[in-house]
Amino acid sequence: MTARTTSFSAQPPRRPSLPERRISRRLSALSSAEHGQNGAPTGSTEQEFTEEIEKIKRYEDFTTIDWVQDAAREQLRRRARRKENAGFFERDGQLGWRRKLRESYDAGQAWIVVTLVGAAIGLNAAFLNIVTEWLSDVKLGYCTTAFYLNEDFCCWGEDNCDDWHRWTSLWPVNYFLYFIFSIIFALTSASLVKAYAPYAAGSGISEIKCIIAGFVMKGFLGFWTLLIKSICLPLAIASGLSVGKEGPSVHYAVCTGNVISRFFDKYKRNAAKTREILSACAAAGVAVAFGSPIGGVLFSLEEMSSYFPLKTMWRSYFCALVATAVLSAMNPFRTGQLVMFEVRYDRSWHFFEVIFFIFIGIFGGLYGAFVMKWNLRAMAFRKKYLSKIDMTEAMEKLFLECEGGHDYDGLCDTKNRWSMVISLLFATVMRTFLVIISYGCKVPAGIFVPSMAIGASFGRMVGILVQTLHESFPHAKFFAACEPDVPCITPGTYAFLGAAAALSGIMHITVSVVVIMFELTGALTYILPTMIVVGVTKAVGERFGKGGIADRMIWFNGFPFLDNKEEHTFGVPVSSVMTSEVTSLPSSGLSLRALETIMSQNKYQGFPIIEDRNTKALIGYIGCTELRYAIDRAKKEGFISPDAKCFFTQPDSRSLQTPSTAAPPVTFDAIESVIGQQSVDFSRFIDPTPLAVHPRLPLETVMELFKKMGPRVILVEYRGRLAGLVTVKDCLKFQFKVEAHETTRDDSVLDERQERLWDVMSRAADWVADKVLSMSGGRVKLGGSARSPGLLQSETMDPRDRLEPIRASRHAILDGTEDEDTGVELQDR
Repeated sequence: MTARTTSFSAQPPRRPSLPERRISRRLSALSSAEHGQNGAPTGSTEQEFTEEIEKIKRYEDFTTIDWVQDAAREQLRRRARRKENAGFFERDGQLGWRRKLRESYDAGQAWIVVTLVGAAIGLNAAFLNIVTEWLSDVKLGYCTTAFYLNEDFCCWGEDNCDDWHRWTSLWPVNYFLYFIFSIIFALTSASLVKAYAPYAAGSGISEIKCIIAGFVMKGFLGFWTLLIKSICLPLAIASGLSVGKEGPSVHYAVCTGNVISRFFDKYKRNAAKTREILSACAAAGVAVAFGSPIGGVLFSLEEMSSYFPLKTMWRSYFCALVATAVLSAMNPFRTGQLVMFEVRYDRSWHFFEVIFFIFIGIFGGLYGAFVMKWNLRAMAFRKKYLSKIDMTEAMEKLFLECEGGHDYDGLCDTKNRWSMVISLLFATVMRTFLVIISYGCKVPAGIFVPSMAIGASFGRMVGILVQTLHESFPHAKFFAACEPDVPCITPGTYAFLGAAAALSGIMHITVSVVVIMFELTGALTYILPTMIVVGVTKAVGERFGKGGIADRMIWFNGFPFLDNKEEHTFGVPVSSVMTSEVTSLPSSGLSLRALETIMSQNKYQGFPIIEDRNTKALIGYIGCTELRYAIDRAKKEGFISPDAKCFFTQPDSRSLQTPSTAAPPVTFDAIESVIGQQSVDFSRFIDPTPLAVHPRLPLETVMELFKKMGPRVILVEYRGRLAGLVTVKDCLKFQFKVEAHETTRDDSVLDERQERLWDVMSRAADWVADKVLSMSGGRVKLGGSARSPGLLQSETMDPRDRLEPIRASRHAILDGTEDEDTGVELQDR
């Protein structure tokens, strides 16, 4: 691996790069000011250009950020600021305090941002909790004293509450109203998402992982997404869909951090600094969702961030602390708890129960593999054809211990244990089915709590069975560790462990799950069982594939993301993956007309600069954004001819001393003219030290460079000549090709089944529409026919052919068509 530098023995010293010249010009201006000379700083125009370019690059859609260049620019910015301040503010010995104040503000800007962001996340979380509870209860009745109060607040402190009224005294009417309210909530949520912020749909965790890794998605973390997500999330949860708020909590938390950080110059133009804030916000989102600040930090470290230095950990910790402190101060549940299902266990466990803990862990791994497989199939079906219950309270009851004579909806009734076991088994199966079809709908939807509810149902069922086994054989040697006159088995702890197993199984995370569950219960004695269960879940889940649901969604949508947790062994050099036919630009002689033709015919993110077409000696690299910006600014001046010659390196001294024509120069500060024929100098916009590797370097090493350093592109150079280039997308396409070759399968049977299912759904929809049309006398028409002419025509096609557009769109981004929306599931932004 080399970092290219450009030097010419017969030429003057290398022209300083744009940041270096900006520093020198600022220092010159400061020196003049110190000596009492007049004159404005000459680098202000270049600084303006640099800031405009960075603003453009920050919001380019479906591009990747070059972390190497971003970090280099930040270092130059710091060096320039130090040189600016050196001696200038202390010339008279009176302005030292101003410099110290300015430096203190700049150094503490990150802590100011995370404090504001944490407070905003805590306030938003409290608001969403209150609204969600009210919407969930308004389906059942209303409070006569204050309509805006839910049932708990309306009947606060009362045993027999007369202030809360059901809508009617007839249960069929109440059930019908419950059903209508649920439909209205879900329809409103989906309509708002579709109309105003399509990126507010789903969980958002997979996309945020890609964004933190450097993938740009315009609007995904914008204000409208934050607003619509905050409005529609309570509606989606209150509708009764089998979705949760924990995943979307991460999304709206990261949106909050992105919106607030834009008001600070330090983060407005620097993507690397913004990434630190987004990682901290992800931690705060999990913290307010579970009431687990330490678990949130570990979740951000384990699942969200590909780069997590120590300072980011501290800021994540502080942001999560502020968010949970504000949420605790708001006390949305008026119980002093941060979440509804916070419980405490004061009873210990026995070693013979490890057998059953392992069984629960196996269930967690199998559950995760099963749901991920069928959820992706359901999403593929939804994407192909359909593009156009309070689980928190249930979990709280499943976690509770059977003491004090409480029944808890029959959970503690010893006479009806078998019926309760059957009910819990049925609930586990049905909720699994509902999660499969609900997760991925076009509403804000998480999978954390639904999975935990499924695991809690299964765990409680196992706990009841073990308790029954102990009561049937109390004197068996297997139960010898049980103490007399003390309950031996606590079914609530099995529900707790089942929730941990399901959460670990669906997300493929370990340490953060253990800490989150510990912070929920405060039971130190159950850390070891939780670790056992999560460890078994992880081992079982890895047998069915790598990565959790977020990683599978990244693959499904075709986002360019290299997982730093994966290890690859391809055994091939980078030359077998690189793009050999590279569109490069010669350092001189290319006309402006030809340059614009090349840019219009290619959708690349940049172009290598070579000495000439024959030698192909590598000189540097220029980004397409910088090149387009320079051309547009030059055209605004109105002096450049289409036949003007473009130079990407400074001409030698002889051409500067012997002009051949008297053509007028281009009066553009950032693009200087070259005396001779009318020319444009782009040398200050190129990167003279691009990352370059040898063609025989192993592909695994190149992928590690992309993961650890984060360049946008790596050039391949052989003995000074440009041999090709490689991007993250090239590596991923090769990886997908290898994996597809290793796991070849025929999906024709699945495609035919999906086609038959869609045919049944279409016929049923047409029948309902016809009935409504006839019953209303033609006044009510339920949209167009589900079996539109286009679909009828497609029925003559082979099912595998109809699936090709879906497969093509999945990899559209990887094929380099970032500017097209076909590669993203959420379209019509």
